[in-house]
Amino acid sequence: MIHQVTLIRGDGTGPELVEATRRVLEGTGVQFEWDVVEAGVDIMETAGTPLPDNVLASIRKNKVALKGPITTPIGTGFRSVNVALRKELDLYACIRPCKSYVGVRSRYENVDLVIVRENTEDLYAGVEYPVDSAEAAQIIGMANGKIRQDSAISIKPISRTGSRQIVRSAFEYAVENGRKKVTAVAKANIMKYTDGLFYEMAREVAKEYEGRVEYDEWLVDAMCMQLVQKPENYDVLVMENLYGDILSDLCAGLVGGLGVAPGANIGADTALFEATHGSAPKYKNLNKVNPTALILSGYLMLKYLKEDEAAARLERAVSDVIAEGKYVTYDMKPDRNDPTAVGTAEMADAIIARMQAG
Repeated sequence: MIHQVTLIRGDGTGPELVEATRRVLEGTGVQFEWDVVEAGVDIMETAGTPLPDNVLASIRKNKVALKGPITTPIGTGFRSVNVALRKELDLYACIRPCKSYVGVRSRYENVDLVIVRENTEDLYAGVEYPVDSAEAAQIIGMANGKIRQDSAISIKPISRTGSRQIVRSAFEYAVENGRKKVTAVAKANIMKYTDGLFYEMAREVAKEYEGRVEYDEWLVDAMCMQLVQKPENYDVLVMENLYGDILSDLCAGLVGGLGVAPGANIGADTALFEATHGSAPKYKNLNKVNPTALILSGYLMLKYLKEDEAAARLERAVSDVIAEGKYVTYDMKPDRNDPTAVGTAEMADAIIARMQAG
């Protein structure tokens, strides 16, 4: 079977990482027909936008996409191509596995967690009003003195629909992948209506899986402490958008950093796979950055496409290359100045060679 996949090259180091990952995926023997499209800051001058319409059209047609890193301006400009894609395509579930690999330097061993993050609601919904705006003034007036007059306002929407859907995604992921426990994470002791609703929906969904998957709850601040102290006690963690963004980076830190942290964004019939790190524009065209996170995102894509045998071979090859420590990028060497470190393309070559050697 030939899989039709949209390939978004991204900007900064994105094109190099995408090319390395494309070669590794083709090295599995699975057949792809790639629809290569451009998005990001590099095309803004010519396209007038970092997210041209043809990118969305391609993903809607193919239903599966692999995306290189794209720069998100901080504070000003276009809000985020990444957020826009998730909203436009209703990719409501962000799946972030955080798994220890022998050879990756970390203070922890044998971590194997999965963050399931709601992708479309919460403070990331983009409902914001600037200071001194009429909208902010109206909300301040309704708050009975609880908000200072010179405040900007962000609104945190949490719905029954979104909460049920993300919690069910977490339980389904647990069932499909042999996981034992789902932990819902929120701050319902303070945000009683929004986070309280999230917990209410989580408990409702959890009843459908009684006897198959254990369920528990933690407040987000206590969960941070738990993860630092004893991450081995947790399995699948499900949470709202902002908490998921923060805790997924925390969990990536447990296993060595964002360089080994893959990501999947899943909707009802569409999926987009991406590394969770940034575009690192200062390393553009240097053949230097670690391709592991995007290659492992390709592994998640293979699993989504039901190419389980190829996915297993790819992950095994990545694990073997990292454990050997010979053909890895500078950041994976004990000494980051090690002259034996290889480039992005060469690490991909080593993974392909390991797959072909069996």
